[in-house]
Amino acid sequence: MAVNLEEKKGAVEDIKRQIKVLNVVVLVIICTLLFLVIRFLYVILDYIPKQSIVVILLILVGLAAIGLYLANSASKRAIRKIEEYSNKLNMLLTITKDIREIVHGDILIDNIIGSSLKITGADTGSILLSEGDKIIFKTVKGTENSKLLGSSLPKSHGIVGWVIDNGSAVRIDDVKNDDRFDAEIDNITGHNTLSLLCVPLRLSSGVIGALELVNKKSGVFTNEDEELISYFADQAAISIASTKFYEDQKNYETHLTGILLTTLDNFVHDKHGHSKRVAKYSLLIARALNMTEHEMERLYRASLLHDIGFLRIRMGDISFKEGYMTHSVLGYEMLRQINFYADIAPIILHHHERYDGKGYPAGLKEEAIPLESRIIAITEAFDAMITRDSYKTTLKTISADVKPYICGFKEAIEDIRKNAGTQFDPKLVEVFMNSINESHVEEV
Repeated sequence: MAVNLEEKKGAVEDIKRQIKVLNVVVLVIICTLLFLVIRFLYVILDYIPKQSIVVILLILVGLAAIGLYLANSASKRAIRKIEEYSNKLNMLLTITKDIREIVHGDILIDNIIGSSLKITGADTGSILLSEGDKIIFKTVKGTENSKLLGSSLPKSHGIVGWVIDNGSAVRIDDVKNDDRFDAEIDNITGHNTLSLLCVPLRLSSGVIGALELVNKKSGVFTNEDEELISYFADQAAISIASTKFYEDQKNYETHLTGILLTTLDNFVHDKHGHSKRVAKYSLLIARALNMTEHEMERLYRASLLHDIGFLRIRMGDISFKEGYMTHSVLGYEMLRQINFYADIAPIILHHHERYDGKGYPAGLKEEAIPLESRIIAITEAFDAMITRDSYKTTLKTISADVKPYICGFKEAIEDIRKNAGTQFDPKLVEVFMNSINESHVEEV
């Protein structure tokens, strides 16, 4: 669709140039004709009265002036009309590019209907989507029409039902003269529908709904309105389907993450609630760093699943410390093959790297370690120090140099500070100490 609109935009500019060239041509022709007539009159000057020549010249000049005025006025009207159409095309191009970036369905459909009202100058409008044997009002803009939000109609009901069934646009100047119009909606809202434009939301797999616009503020809906909104509706349908897919993915991810966390808590009792607390502390640093919403979301997800590799370890079979050290690699291998976890897999892989390069599994140091991994390294260590059921309690049975301990908030902060520049990123340690206080720490 974007290509077609770009072509139309180029055609509009070409027409404007041609009209301007035509004006110049008309002016040259008129001036040439005047010149020839004056030359002719000069030749026959001795044969007709001077008064007649003056009258003839005045008539010719008047006709030329009127012709130029009419031609210029017509050209200006045409150019103005073309410019209005060009502006709408520009607006439509901008809007269609913008809606491709919206990933939340409710925001998207609200943006679509708002833009449609702006493009056509309609008074009210709505988007209805098919769900089973019903048509659901997903968004409604206009006086009192909010009463319709979330309500439903039978699938083949009224003009909207006809549009969805047939996959064709409907443009009506006076709905009272159309047998498909049902006044039931007007009775509910108290609105008086006069003119209407309804276009299908089409995908290659079929029609998923309709975009309905009611009562253009100036006159009735035009063929131009129908053409522009039909193009827009096609793009809108693709965006609606994309957001639906994205939201389904997020729904799957949310439920799967919950299942994995519950399993991890039950599998490794010493880490019960650890991942959620690490995620909460990590977000304190993220906000202080002014991370974007997307960056914070990725950090939060990685924090929740940073220890997921323990699910691949048979806890009873581990008899050496290095066995535990494999969990970051195992977690990476588990998640990198799942599309909606692939972006956090590298963060999980490197969350036990040390700032001085003495960590594992890759021995990365300083800025080579992903930022999110450096954050989790701090918050995980902090939670381990202040938590009664620390994983270090389990490690003590494996390595004699690991001493289980619980320390208070101030002791934990001081321990983090002492390891800044060696185990932890010193700048992030500073941010963490300035962001956290005892009210953030849960009783565990």
